Amino acid sequence: MRSITRSVSGGLLAIALAVTGVARAQTPVDGAAIANEKETANWLSYGRTYSEQRYSPLTQISAQTIKGMGVDWALELPTDHTLLATPLVVDGVMYFTGSFSVVRAVDARTGKILWTYDPKTLAVAGDRQRIFWDSNRGVAYWKGRIFVATGDGRLNAVDAATGKEVWSTVTIDPKLPMYINGAPRVFRDKVIIGNGGTEVGAARGYVTAYDTQTGKQAWRFFIVPGNPADGFEDETQAMAAKTWTGEWWKHGGGGNVWNGFTYDPEFNRIYIGTGNGSPWNQKIRSPGGGDNLFLCSIVALDADTGKYVWHYQTTPGETWDYNSNMDIVLADLTIGGKVVKAMMHAPKNGFFYVLDRANGKLLSAEKFGRVDWAEKIDMATGRPVERQGARYEDGEELVWPGPIGVHNWHAMSFNPGTGLVYIPVQEMPNLFTDKGLDTKTWQSPHFKIDTGVDFLKEDVPVNAGTGALLAWDPIKQKPAWRVEQAGVWNSGTLTTAGDLVLQGQANGKLMAYRATTGEVLWQFDAGLGISAPPITYTVDGKQHIALLVGWGGSVPAIGGALSAQHGWAYNAQPRRLLSFSLEGKANLPAMPPPAFVKPIVKEDFVVDAMLAQQGGAIWRAQCVLCHGAAVVSGGYAPDLRASTIPLYDDALRDVVVGGSRRTAGMPQFKELAEGDLKAIQHYIRQEAKRGAHPAGP
Repeated sequence: MRSITRSVSGGLLAIALAVTGVARAQTPVDGAAIANEKETANWLSYGRTYSEQRYSPLTQISAQTIKGMGVDWALELPTDHTLLATPLVVDGVMYFTGSFSVVRAVDARTGKILWTYDPKTLAVAGDRQRIFWDSNRGVAYWKGRIFVATGDGRLNAVDAATGKEVWSTVTIDPKLPMYINGAPRVFRDKVIIGNGGTEVGAARGYVTAYDTQTGKQAWRFFIVPGNPADGFEDETQAMAAKTWTGEWWKHGGGGNVWNGFTYDPEFNRIYIGTGNGSPWNQKIRSPGGGDNLFLCSIVALDADTGKYVWHYQTTPGETWDYNSNMDIVLADLTIGGKVVKAMMHAPKNGFFYVLDRANGKLLSAEKFGRVDWAEKIDMATGRPVERQGARYEDGEELVWPGPIGVHNWHAMSFNPGTGLVYIPVQEMPNLFTDKGLDTKTWQSPHFKIDTGVDFLKEDVPVNAGTGALLAWDPIKQKPAWRVEQAGVWNSGTLTTAGDLVLQGQANGKLMAYRATTGEVLWQFDAGLGISAPPITYTVDGKQHIALLVGWGGSVPAIGGALSAQHGWAYNAQPRRLLSFSLEGKANLPAMPPPAFVKPIVKEDFVVDAMLAQQGGAIWRAQCVLCHGAAVVSGGYAPDLRASTIPLYDDALRDVVVGGSRRTAGMPQFKELAEGDLKAIQHYIRQEAKRGAHPAGP
């Protein structure tokens, strides 16, 4: 059956619950509930439990039975575009975020909407709309409340029964080019959130914990030190400042935490995975070198006070966008005959780290993908042994991996039964170059993109990178098996006691593998690239697997031909929430086929090479974030090579300067002059002609 979308709020909720058979939530969702690894009915936190393992003890759907699995229900989401969220399930009600942080509560038996909460992100965003996508990775649940962060920088509490807003707090100075697209975490009556923005301004990252009842700030921890002349917040910031040189605070420093939160109830600590430098290029932000704490690190904080406990830095003095915002997974591992309270982390830089979370001691670190920026991790010092030239000291260097990393935000999972971690990996290099850039006079951007190195001057070729699902043994620090995949940008993983690993792929397939061997057991064609991870839960004793289907994230936004090759063109395919079970018999309407853009060539339009060059610079600063490298859209926004709007001066001005499509997600750029628009127009026409008549081999 297909569900009927309808909104229920306030007093109507009780009627809707009675009709659908959904009981009001009985599970007291607190720290004890989220920590319970034996829980099977619900999915209470982003990584299911505090451990972030994304492992379920459920076995009804297993390697032996999954061949009989089918779609139980589907919810059409016509107003959504990017879908990245991990849904939560509490006593038969599913909560998830869609585009622009809109939250929906859904009957997990049938897919019928119970209520919708719209935080009106675009109405509040202002110029911040230029720097964030519509994506949001999910909500947190605590004692009857839902917590959601918005792109414009708010953290909001919503009543889980009615969808009514309880409180809202602004977490970011509206004047700063920062945003939020991550999922909050909750612990001990606190909710924590970070932010992003390293590429679009002078960002100084921080995380903040708020009281879940009132929304008042409990504590804040800054990732990098500020201007010494202003004094430091505490002795930790003074210590970190010793690892910086020059006037780093003028560029913010970076370190933004936009993912990577893990609460550890055994030690009462919150671990944060920190971001890259602002700007990327260390020659600019810290010209005398230095480790630049706490960039690209795992930092352990006291959960009650936010005070520093310990840290481990994965990429000292980073200069490649090798952030450590990836998930931090907790597990008890037997290492050298002893049980260790361990944490596992696979950041962008391509090394898999196992740490003792009691003290942050490095236990092991090995490459889990193609890496050449460093030879190895020196176990005596815990530091990488970098290869000469990797820092593009002479101005240019091809380095593995590139900025998307060997592992990005797509969550890995850990199966205690197999002892394996299942990682979505990608292997793709980048030519880092700052040739011609005066690193001494460079200025940080403001609501524009500038990384301090050349960024997306050319299209990203379809063969620029590869993707795979990797089963990794964290004790042996070796691969157990690996399955090559059709695309680079594949979803996070779910693993279960039923000997299963499930993952969505860039080619639109939801795949089920045998957890021990990687054998393909089942697949379903969702008809659209999958970026969100699957979850599993039970209702009335029946196990379901659910996921959101909606292509999105940074690579679909900026990835050019690498992303466009799949045919998930802007608005070409509808978005859906799907739920599967062994009893699933629903027949879904067929998805439209992959759509490939045909650029418009206006034969009487003569491209001015100088104007096109100027337009290209404006494009990379203002437009590439959504419309893609070299005007090749990966599906997040319209491909302007095939749009008629840039053909006409008035239409282009109306959209770009006038803001006529702001409510559809297109930002307004009031400061762009007629000459800027003309330059952009010539750049688009140049790239359209190139796309219509590609050069031969």
